[in-house]
Amino acid sequence: MSAALDLITRVRGVRGAMLVSADDGLVVEEQLMEGIKGPAVAALASSLAGRLRRAMQAGGLGAGVFWHLQAEQGALLVVPAPGEGGIIVVAVAEPDVNIGLVRLELLRAAEAVG
Repeated sequence: MSAALDLITRVRGVRGAMLVSADDGLVVEEQLMEGIKGPAVAALASSLAGRLRRAMQAGGLGAGVFWHLQAEQGALLVVPAPGEGGIIVVAVAEPDVNIGLVRLELLRAAEAVG
């Protein structure tokens, strides 16, 4: 799992990556820069992922593959791992990060975990 997170954190502009339990928002594995509050980010990502999943299913869109939340001082990027494990892969990034590259690495990590 650590190797999967390592590939994400090597992308310039990524401040951290985590594996999070989608059900309860607990951190399973993390690689974060100093100053990032892992448990708070994990809880936020888990809550948003659950709400988005329910809203997308209610709208008939099926399961989400990639979620991107942009804020003033950065971005939260989330990919659910395939399977029944209930794990989401989360990246915390700076506002000007290459979203496409981070998305690619998140999808790779999700496959490795799932």
